[in-house]
Amino acid sequence: MDKKTEDTGVILVLLESFEKQRLPRIIEIKLKLEYGDIINEFELEYLSEALHDARMLFPYLDRHPEYRELVAKIIHFYK
Repeated sequence: MDKKTEDTGVILVLLESFEKQRLPRIIEIKLKLEYGDIINEFELEYLSEALHDARMLFPYLDRHPEYRELVAKIIHFYK
């Protein structure tokens, strides 16, 4: 398996995880904040871990610039 194919597999797994696991929970937390609620320690830790996971994509972006815009949007969403 060549590096590009391997990279694409890793990127797709990370994006699927984001879509099915991370994004729904992040949206819940975002809505909670929009309603003026305060997030708890566990939610803050969750966001920190999710941002860390998104940053794991950075090494792949040099070899796959087609994903840069998408990853930038994901990270902006976290902030």
